[in-house]
Amino acid sequence: MRHVIALDVGGTGMKAALVAADGTLLYEARRATARERGPDAVVESIIGFAGELRAYGEEHLGESALAAGVAVPGIVDAENGIAVYAANLGWRDVPMRRLLSERLHGAPVALGHDVRTGGLAEGRIGAGKGADRFLFVPLGTGIAGAIGIAGQIEAGAHGYAGEIGHIVVRPDGPACGCGQRGCLETLASAAAVTRAWAKASGDPDADAADCAKAVASGDPKAVAVWLDAVDALAAGLVTALTLLDPRTLIIGGGLAEAGETLFTPLRAAVEERVTFQKLPAIVPAALGDTAGCLGAGLLAWDLLDTEVTG
Repeated sequence: MRHVIALDVGGTGMKAALVAADGTLLYEARRATARERGPDAVVESIIGFAGELRAYGEEHLGESALAAGVAVPGIVDAENGIAVYAANLGWRDVPMRRLLSERLHGAPVALGHDVRTGGLAEGRIGAGKGADRFLFVPLGTGIAGAIGIAGQIEAGAHGYAGEIGHIVVRPDGPACGCGQRGCLETLASAAAVTRAWAKASGDPDADAADCAKAVASGDPKAVAVWLDAVDALAAGLVTALTLLDPRTLIIGGGLAEAGETLFTPLRAAVEERVTFQKLPAIVPAALGDTAGCLGAGLLAWDLLDTEVTG
C-alpha cells in the first residue's frame, strides 16, 4: 500500500505514523526523544526511528515509504531542510532533510516547523477545514501561531511568520526570553498561568489545569488569574486579526483543554475589543496532539505532488 512516513518531534517525545494518500493512519508509534543524552543522540534517535518506520512499511505494507514529512521545534529552514536551532533539544544547523533521506534510501523528505505543521493539519482536515483564511494559535509552554491561506501555511520571508507569542501586549510586563517585556506568552501561555496560579494559590505544584478547575468551581483568586490571562490573550489576538483578518481563529494547546472555561470569556473579551474589524469564528482545535504528525504526513504527500506536477 502506498504510504509516507510522518514524524512529529517534541521536546520529550516523538509521534510517528505511516499515512496513506487519503490521510488514513496505517500505523502509529511513539518514542522518547532522548534529549538528556545530548543533541547528537536526539538526531540519531530521529533518524533511527525513521529507519524503523521504513522497515515496518516494507514488512507489513508491502513497499517502502514514498516520502517522509518531519515536524521539528525551534527555528527551521524548511526550504533547505535544515533544523537551525532548538533550545529544548540543543541542536544547531542540523541538515535534517539530508540525514533522513540518506537513512530512507534516497526517499524525498519535507521538513517543517512544528506549530506551522500542526496548523496545516488543523486548517485542512481539522477545525479550520473549509476556511480560506485562518490563524492557529496553540497555548502551551509558549505561544506560537500558524497563518493559513488557501490551504497552505505562510512561513514569511525568513521563516518567522506567526510568532504571535512575541507581540508585546503590556510594555511594563514580565521580561521575556526573547529580550522584550510584556510579550503575550509571558502572560497568557499555559506556563504563564501555571506560574501565576502557583503564586496566587500558595501551592508550588499547582498548574494551569488546576487553575481552570478552580475557576470552574468559582474560586475568586483563580478567576482573577484566569481573566488576567484571557485579557492579555484577547489583546494579542485582536492585534493579529487586525493584521491578518482571518475567517477562523483556532485555539489549541493545553489551555484550550479547559473548554468553555476559556472560550466563553475569550470570545467576549475579543468581541469587546474589536471596533471596525470583522469578528472571526473562535473555535477549539480538533486534532489534539496528533496535529503535528498528521501535518507532517500532509507535507510528505504535498512534496510528492509537487515532484509530479513540477
